[in-house]
Amino acid sequence: MSNFTHFNEEGRARMVDISDKSVTKRSATAQAKLVVPENIYLGITEGTLKKGDVLGVAQVAGIMAAKNTHQIIPMCHPLSLSGVDVTFRWETDGDYTLVIEATVKTTGKTGVEMEALTAASAVALTVYDMCKALDKGMIIKETKLLEKSGGKSGDYKA
Repeated sequence: MSNFTHFNEEGRARMVDISDKSVTKRSATAQAKLVVPENIYLGITEGTLKKGDVLGVAQVAGIMAAKNTHQIIPMCHPLSLSGVDVTFRWETDGDYTLVIEATVKTTGKTGVEMEALTAASAVALTVYDMCKALDKGMIIKETKLLEKSGGKSGDYKA
């Protein structure tokens, strides 16, 4: 169990003690993809859906999710985030896929990978929620960490 820092000597879950870690600049970018049918793609891109600005609402949901990650992921530390940015692009090669990227930044003692992953996930879930009345067959897929920087483990790029 010694390789897993989220377990104590008894093998029980614990929140890792980060009090001796150095404060560094940290960032992480995560991505999620949402495959939608053509009618939802057109409704979002043309702004004709009855629920309004789907991507605007989803963007705010992603920011809120990043800020509140510690409330839903048990071993995450509450962090003071210095920035959260959510961006969108469409891939329309056969399917209509919304590519969501969430970048989270902080200066602190622990990384923001979970905050970025949570933000990207919440954005995809929010778009699904706002469009499910039109089609429940949307597919959320490929949620992953794209890159992270800072901290003892150094940089990572997928």
